[in-house]
Amino acid sequence: TVRAEATRLAQIAARERQTHLRFLAEVLSAEVDDRNDRRRARCIKEAHFPRRKLLAEFNLDAVPAIGPALLASLATGAYLDAGEPVVLLGDSGTGKTHLLIGLGMAACEQGRRVRYITCAQLVNELVEAADDRQLSRLVARYARYDLVLLDELGYVQIDPRGAELLFQIITAREERASIAIATNLPFSEWGSVFPDPRLVAAIVDRATFNAHILETGTKSY
Repeated sequence: TVRAEATRLAQIAARERQTHLRFLAEVLSAEVDDRNDRRRARCIKEAHFPRRKLLAEFNLDAVPAIGPALLASLATGAYLDAGEPVVLLGDSGTGKTHLLIGLGMAACEQGRRVRYITCAQLVNELVEAADDRQLSRLVARYARYDLVLLDELGYVQIDPRGAELLFQIITAREERASIAIATNLPFSEWGSVFPDPRLVAAIVDRATFNAHILETGTKSY
């Protein structure tokens, strides 16, 4: 960017009789702005969002239980700095995925590393990695994301092996980095997804400790 913009900015500096420091500041500002734009674009691409959704586009009138102040607070990313989880509870069509992607987009705008994935897809990735003896590498990769967005928990039952592998991902992020989970099941019914009662209790405990819990309700819009 410096190479591309230096001549043009130098001509402006000469016309406006800017100091050398002012010219240098303008050139470096252009470089920094362009780097930030490229980083945001790279973060969004690497997140693998199924579609683009923004928190500002969410229809708050349809879900009165979620106030604008709460979304504005989450958009700042303070929960990411604290490594706090977010859980979205509600029936199909109530906006959980929209909010999940919106949180991810807001994090990407801040230059944070994000990964969106459905629960079934993640379990499949983990099983394949375990079969290829690459599990530790995959768990470490997911641990490095600033935010993992886990969608559609509860739509597909998970076998004992898959549940144990998923637990490793959740444990690796506990109190270190945030995970946001969207589910159509209340916590009391997570046992229908994970077969081991003790594992269910451990997963719920980690997913809810210091969590921001948003209920989108039952009415589809």
